[in-house]
Amino acid sequence: MVFSSSEDREDWHRSFLPVATASSGYDSQRMVYSYRNVISGFTARLTEEEVKAMESMDGFVSARPDRLSHLMTTRTPAFLGLHQNMGFWKDSNFGEGVIIGVVDSGVLPSHPSFGDGGMPPPPSTWKGSCEFNKTDCNNKIIGARSFNKGIVARKGAVMAGAAVSPLDDDGHGTHTASTAAGTFVQNANALGNANGTAAGIAPLAHLAIYRVCFGVDCTDSDILAGIDSAVEDGVDVISISLVVENSTSFSDDAVAIASFGATEKGIFVSCAAANSGPFNSTLANDAPWILTVGASTMDRSIIATVKLGNGKEYNGQSLFQPKDFRSTQLPLVYPGANGNPDTMTCEDGSLNGTDVKGKIVLCNRGGSARTDKGVVIKNAGGAGMILLNRQQDGFNTEADPHVLPASHVSFTSGLNIKAYVNSTYAPTAAVVFKGTVLGTSPAPAVASFSSRGPSIMSPGILKPDIIGPGVNVLAAWPFQIGPSASAEYTPSFNVRSGTSMSAPHLSGAAALIKSAHPNWSPAAIKSAIMTTADLVTNDGRLIVDENLRPADLFATGAGHMNPSKASNPGLIYDLQPYNYISYLCGLGYTDTQVGAIACRSISCSNITSIVEGELNYPSFLVRLGPTQTFHRTVTNVGKAKSTYSVKIVMPQGVNVVVEPDALCFSEVNQEETFSVTFSRTSWGGQSPFSQGFLKWVSSETSVRSPISIIFM
Repeated sequence: MVFSSSEDREDWHRSFLPVATASSGYDSQRMVYSYRNVISGFTARLTEEEVKAMESMDGFVSARPDRLSHLMTTRTPAFLGLHQNMGFWKDSNFGEGVIIGVVDSGVLPSHPSFGDGGMPPPPSTWKGSCEFNKTDCNNKIIGARSFNKGIVARKGAVMAGAAVSPLDDDGHGTHTASTAAGTFVQNANALGNANGTAAGIAPLAHLAIYRVCFGVDCTDSDILAGIDSAVEDGVDVISISLVVENSTSFSDDAVAIASFGATEKGIFVSCAAANSGPFNSTLANDAPWILTVGASTMDRSIIATVKLGNGKEYNGQSLFQPKDFRSTQLPLVYPGANGNPDTMTCEDGSLNGTDVKGKIVLCNRGGSARTDKGVVIKNAGGAGMILLNRQQDGFNTEADPHVLPASHVSFTSGLNIKAYVNSTYAPTAAVVFKGTVLGTSPAPAVASFSSRGPSIMSPGILKPDIIGPGVNVLAAWPFQIGPSASAEYTPSFNVRSGTSMSAPHLSGAAALIKSAHPNWSPAAIKSAIMTTADLVTNDGRLIVDENLRPADLFATGAGHMNPSKASNPGLIYDLQPYNYISYLCGLGYTDTQVGAIACRSISCSNITSIVEGELNYPSFLVRLGPTQTFHRTVTNVGKAKSTYSVKIVMPQGVNVVVEPDALCFSEVNQEETFSVTFSRTSWGGQSPFSQGFLKWVSSETSVRSPISIIFM
């Protein structure tokens, strides 16, 4: 249906609402949002009976409850090969002219990371607004809005006073926004560590802030409103570090639906993959039109060494490194030896009656937040904490702003420390703080918490797409941290970990590429990022997982981001929005479901459906029983006259044949199509999974696509 104005659209939406009755009490506030860009629909307060009655009305498509999503640097630019005075960072003009919309918990606009010195005004395409005081927005933060009607409708009086300002009272949004596009800030550090010049990945890009989270909760309706506004305002990239707890079909996924609408309008969308690793099929935000980002470590550690009474030493990490703490041997105790799960993880109240005064306390990871465990120990009189990884966390440790001297150690180190405690009558330990160390290896490694594929919703598309820095990321923070922190808004920096931190790295990278190639589609930018990704660590090994074993493609996707290489990929796998509709029909979605995603009437019977493997994606995930053949089309964005030859790293137990085995181009933007046939070899393999790579190689460029095989 076509409307002459947004008021006409809202009037039509209101026509679906029940007639007001005196007993309703809230009829005047039933309409929460009327969406204009990314979905054809509205959010309203309705009972189940009222929704049932609405289903018989002309124009009704579907309805669903409002769900909750949750909130999920001085080193990373250099680690990613971005240098201020040379190379791609400078050549892309640091993302100048590109607008990144950050859908999160708001921002602290007065933070120095959001200063606008040397920045031009926003482009003429910008149509957004600023809900801060006019002086709080500038040429860096060009817009800021807050959407809280959904959370107020859901929680009622509990949230009636929820701030309508885009001001960040959580920290998450400030951190992610500055990671994507914070400006250069010299002498940045967190509690004296990780010192250096802080900068986002696209430091001259503009920021548009959309606050949709209050506390840790973010409703679908508010998220939709934020993305809807971002599209209307004219952003180029949308960064989303929010994750709904339970995976659901794309037609019921607010982020998937809204991101499709954004992608249709040429907007690139980068999303966090979730923090439910290292287990398989734990992904969120896995629609193929979204860049799904997992988390990796970098080559910087903030060392806190545990020195036991027997002379053995084990390196861990801690952001809080007090200068006045004497690294002398103190009594070491493990209250969790009593077998109580709460005591093992130092939950609130679990140490009552346990003598930990003046002692260093062993505490298992899990349950409450890592820093909260230190609070429990400090309140019980403990002198320090050694935080022990679970087996699933392996060697992945994090530097946190603990409230007392502490060290977070690996699972293996934890086993050795426990063995020492059990071996002696009077165990002791000291924590020795060694500060920030650069060049640690292997890096990158996949973070233990980073969610893995395969995707449940789209099992024929390899996800995550990419990994980027998400462990111990230093970025802007709206208030003080550490033991002496005050509640006042004092601009500061903090170190955080999560796929929430990874996604804005890729949002910034997309902004750099968009600045260098303004006419590229979202799919072209994604392809460039994926086909140029790195596969090896800084010590020359394959990227490893949390157990220091080679990571599989369900953990890494195409590999680790390399923005400089992505600026010149040679070939791209492009996609248009209508290709995704063919893919959705091929997945078996109904006309109604596809229509809900595409925001228009769709008849799959009139569309040429495709299986997942036929989507022109830069990777392959093949569920292989009988032989299968898929097709891909690449577009030349490199030199006009160029020839590419195919090279295959064969997955074990699989034969891969590509026809033709060479592609010849005579002009820029020329397209060539090839087929890839996968068949099992007679001897097969013992594992249910196998992996390899398909590469198109010219004299100057290598365009690599990962191949993941699931044997059926």
